Parts: sequence; structure tokens; C-alpha cells
Amino acid sequence: MFEGFVSETVRLRESSVFVRHGGEGPPVVLLHGHPRTSATWHRVAPRLVAEGFTVVCPDLRGYGRSRGPAPAADHTAHSKRVVARDVAEVMSALGHDRFMLAGHDRGGAVALRLVLDHPERVPRVALIDCLPISEHLSRITATFATQWWHWFFFAQPDVPERVINADPDSWYRGDPQVMGEENHDEWREAVRNPDVVRAMLEDYRAGLTVDRRHEEADRAAGRRIECPALVLWSLRDDLEDLYGDPLRIWADWAPDLRGHGVDSGHHVAEEAPEELAASLSGFFHG
Repeated sequence: MFEGFVSETVRLRESSVFVRHGGEGPPVVLLHGHPRTSATWHRVAPRLVAEGFTVVCPDLRGYGRSRGPAPAADHTAHSKRVVARDVAEVMSALGHDRFMLAGHDRGGAVALRLVLDHPERVPRVALIDCLPISEHLSRITATFATQWWHWFFFAQPDVPERVINADPDSWYRGDPQVMGEENHDEWREAVRNPDVVRAMLEDYRAGLTVDRRHEEADRAAGRRIECPALVLWSLRDDLEDLYGDPLRIWADWAPDLRGHGVDSGHHVAEEAPEELAASLSGFFHG
């Protein structure tokens, strides 16, 4: 995977971030979702390099090979605000003041936080298979709670760790043929690590508490995404089934908005890399 890319760990103030980067041209950051690592982009990143971009793929704080501080009782150590700051600091360390940004799933929540907290650094953002966390929570129905029950299970103290770590191979399932064997192996190694599992759960615990409060404060203050935004969603996932057209929800957050569905299941970077890369490249080239 990632032939021609550099892999390194960037040491920051309170975390260490594993990152892959390669290519020449305008910088693009790709943020993965749960429970993946940066390896999920292994079919997309080389295509973007071929389109003339520098591509940077970090493991989010606590995921994969990135590490942060111990979990805090208020979950702020794994809030999207501090994870977004990690990404901004990594890009500074790599010499990039401004960069385009794409986030999938939980990475989408980090991308949203980054463009709200550091708008001067991101000229364009792509948000994939996600809504603002506060928008999900303001629309809870029995269907949502049934299909996305893991959000609320992960929020419970201690029990999820015991359940998942007892048999992570049964809890987290992936197909090496669909994912790619190296991506699958890296992901499997990560989810077998209890420290990674704990950090991934803290991601969700932060989502239901501190992250929600941050987003609600943004809305109350009238803050919105200032740059052009692209919203993509997988047509064989359930986002559109739950909410209808995601653009109608994102329109309240991003005045300069466009987007469309992609014929894929949830892990679009692995299942539909050509279409995803083409959509990102066209948008980022502007």
C-alpha cells in the first residue's frame, strides 16, 4: 500500500500522530472513520497523487498507531476539537499552512470541527457519509436508535470495553477481499489493541457530550462553514434512508454547498475508490 508515500510519526504537544504522505502539488488531508485507520484510503490516495495533489493520511488520535493522553472523565481528551487541532499541527509540521480536507464518518466530524475552529487554513472541505453530531441527536427516532444503537452502547462506562476486548475479531468484521489484504491486516491489528478500542469508544463518548455542546454553541453563535463544501453519501448506506437528502441538513451549516450520492456501501474509500477520487479531485481542483 501507499507506494512512494512516506510513513512517519509526528510528535505533538500531547499526542503522537502516525501519518502517511506523498505526492506533489496542493495539499489534501484525508480523515478516516470508525473503526478504520489511514490505510482505508489506500486506493484513493494514489489516485489523488496522480491528479497532482500532495496527499496526507493521518490516523486520528487513538486510532491505528496514533496515541493521545489518557481518557478524561469529561471526554475532552478525545473531543473533535483536540483531534482537529492534532491535524492542523501535523500539517504545520509538514510545512503546509493551508490544505484541502476530506473526512469520512467520524473523520467528517473532525473535519467539520477543523473548518469551524481554523477557517483560515481550509479553502475547501469534503464531508462524506456524515452529518453534524448535533443534527443526528436532534433527530433521534426509534429507527435511528435501533440502527445506530452502538452510539449509545459505546457511551456506557466500562461495559463496551469488556464486551469488545473479549473477542474483537467477532465484534469488528471485515472482508480482506473488499478492504485489500494489507489494509485489512493493519485494521485487524489495531482493533485487537485494548488501548485503541478505549480511544475509539472515547470518540463516541465525546460525541454525545462535549462535541455536541461545541456544535450547539457554534449554531447559537451563527458560525458556519466559510469555504466551499462538498457533501457525499453512500447510496447503499442508511444516511439518506434516515434523513432524506443530506444536503438539506448541511445547507444550514454551509452556504456554499454541493454534493451527490455515490453507488457504494458505507466504506466508500474501499468500495468505490475511483468514483470517490474523481469527485474529490474535481472539487479540489475547483
